[in-house]
Amino acid sequence: MLRDVTATRYVTPLREGGSLPAIVEADDLGMYVVKFRGAGQGRKALVAEIVAGELGRRLGLPVPDLVTVQLDEALAKGEPDQEIQELLLASLGRNLGVDYLPGSLGYDPLAFPVDSELAGRVVWFDALIGNVDRSWRNPNLLRWHGRLYLIDHGASLIFQHNWAGAAGSARRPPKLEDHVLAPFAPDLAAADAHLAPLVTPEAVDAALHEVPDEWLAGEPGFATPDDVRAAFRDWFAARMRVREHWLAGVRSGAA
Repeated sequence: MLRDVTATRYVTPLREGGSLPAIVEADDLGMYVVKFRGAGQGRKALVAEIVAGELGRRLGLPVPDLVTVQLDEALAKGEPDQEIQELLLASLGRNLGVDYLPGSLGYDPLAFPVDSELAGRVVWFDALIGNVDRSWRNPNLLRWHGRLYLIDHGASLIFQHNWAGAAGSARRPPKLEDHVLAPFAPDLAAADAHLAPLVTPEAVDAALHEVPDEWLAGEPGFATPDDVRAAFRDWFAARMRVREHWLAGVRSGAA
């Protein structure tokens, strides 16, 4: 499981995020961007963050470290802003923390061009997980110490919001025409040759087992959290079997 820390201080909200994430200090003295279970996007966004982020890490992509963050009632009730206090009280228990990268810059494609190899790997990964939320309008990339970092995967893996249609979605190419790295001639063939062999059942399982059981429990149609994990595993297996189909869609959309 992910390392678990306890929130000790609510530092500041990040109001540019629709779900009102915040910078929080924890008992390990680390600072984290915390995404709350009680936010409007709900726990499934946190599930997507972990599955996508940890799988990306296993593919060698730069993703900030993830932790789970325990939030207790005393800290929540000490927040004077009513909107924030309500969010915190709705999020007691375990939430998601993303390592805060101090001094990082939001990605600007004009200032920081990337090579076709890295562009290809990021676009390929976003196609795999169905992440359409890395556009020039909202890159969800940070530049820190000269390196690009992938953040904000909560809008990916949307099939989990409709398990009845999940099997059909495995063939569906995402619409990545507006991908922020599309102008850099992403080499999808090279990315596929490098990354596809790494999307093994073991890698998928390792990412899935980082998700806390309580975020998967109570899913309609599933008896246990492990049953939900098995459904995710089946989707990834199906996705990889038909990857030429969705890759072809990505290539034609970027043409």
